[in-house]
Amino acid sequence: MDDSFAAELNARQLATRRIVTLAVACGVPVPALSASLSYFDSYRRARLPANLTQAQRDFFGGHSYKKVGEEGDFHTAWTDTHHDLGDLKERTTGNL
Repeated sequence: MDDSFAAELNARQLATRRIVTLAVACGVPVPALSASLSYFDSYRRARLPANLTQAQRDFFGGHSYKKVGEEGDFHTAWTDTHHDLGDLKERTTGNL
């Protein structure tokens, strides 16, 4: 990212947060501005706590997930119904 553009964004982020906070407090929808602020926050972080999103993907679709500090893919059998999804290796090789 261009250094001068990054400096402008960083210099104005507090004002943007105040505007979004005030709008939300007054019941005024500002979806583009609040989404832009969320994008800005996610863009400037090396790692975000996306565990809830990943857990929902795993629960509803039998996806796998990775663990920080551990090798491999993991899948949780959240309920008895999820046991029918089978082993992750079977799903990825098409041996169901």
